[in-house]
Amino acid sequence: MRYRVLSFLKLKFLFSLILLVSVAGCEEEKKNHITIAAAANMQFAIKEISDAFTKQTGISCDVVISSSGKLTAQIKEGAPYDVFVSANMKYPREIFKAGFAVEKPKVYAYGQLVLWSLYEEIDPSIEGLSHENIQSIALPNPKTAPYGHAAIEILKANEVYELVADKLVYGESIAQTNQFITSKSSEIGFTAKSVVMYPNMGNQGHWQALDTTQYKPIEQGVILIKKEDSDIINSTKFYDFLFSEEAQKILEDFGYLLDNRDLNSLR
Repeated sequence: MRYRVLSFLKLKFLFSLILLVSVAGCEEEKKNHITIAAAANMQFAIKEISDAFTKQTGISCDVVISSSGKLTAQIKEGAPYDVFVSANMKYPREIFKAGFAVEKPKVYAYGQLVLWSLYEEIDPSIEGLSHENIQSIALPNPKTAPYGHAAIEILKANEVYELVADKLVYGESIAQTNQFITSKSSEIGFTAKSVVMYPNMGNQGHWQALDTTQYKPIEQGVILIKKEDSDIINSTKFYDFLFSEEAQKILEDFGYLLDNRDLNSLR
């Protein structure tokens, strides 16, 4: 009987030890991990940036990609994000005013707009959009997506909006807009330059960068999310890394402009 009691106690102790080690491991993993909410136009660039950050710091990153509007709604509802990398400054400012951010948002880059088509016979130009061989023009929803709003600005600046309004097909984000283009359900579409600068995407079809003087600068902002139950040491490290020379070089390689001087040089 005593042998059985001792065996039971040993098993109980061993189970408790395994449980403690498991909990400690989970806590340690949590300490070296952040979740980044990123706008769809940053889908490819953010992966390279987060990989470089993890390599440098050992802090792993989960990246959630969606439209900036959807991510903002999720943050307000308590989604466990640490950093929000937005497609504009509107939504980060909204989050800050609502009390969900550590400090005011900051511009990390300026986006550029392009026309992209996978149809070889189609010229990706504003002038060609009214041609009869184009029946569907994809763009992100201008009510919620800054790249969609910029596309409408360009169409109006070139006085072709009324001519092509019936052809416009709206995606809820850049990602869905890209699906319309790559699936060829739309003959042509407006997207972020960062998308076509990704080799696996840009090598398909052909694209043309659009005149930056014909749409308002697409200021892309980043913000740190408040965390009630933990510190923000790791998320602050990522925030700072986003403005480092290494990360800024990645953004530049993906077609982002880094400051107003870059933007003005194209005007």
